[in-house]
Amino acid sequence: MGSIPARFLIHEITVEPYAGESSNGPVYGALATMKCLLDEQTRAVRTPGGEQVTSTSTAYAGLDETAPPLSRVTLPDGRVTKVIQAKRRNGKKLGTPNHLEIQLE
Repeated sequence: MGSIPARFLIHEITVEPYAGESSNGPVYGALATMKCLLDEQTRAVRTPGGEQVTSTSTAYAGLDETAPPLSRVTLPDGRVTKVIQAKRRNGKKLGTPNHLEIQLE
């Protein structure tokens, strides 16, 4: 099947990739615009460190996109949130829509 069909990527978010910490706080890379399908549903998810946290939204984007944990994301309504984790969903030849699942705070 390949990637999520472009006609389903009806939302646009901006992502500032987390680049580390400085003496003044978090450092972010260059802002990038990403087409996605945004699902604003609250659910419990696990961080890369294994902690259970609440996710308020999930964005589904193409596998060519990146969104490292702790990246700053601006949603279509202007709300600013952070990436909990991004999971690559690649079914290869299984016929599933391959995508990047981005879980947001």
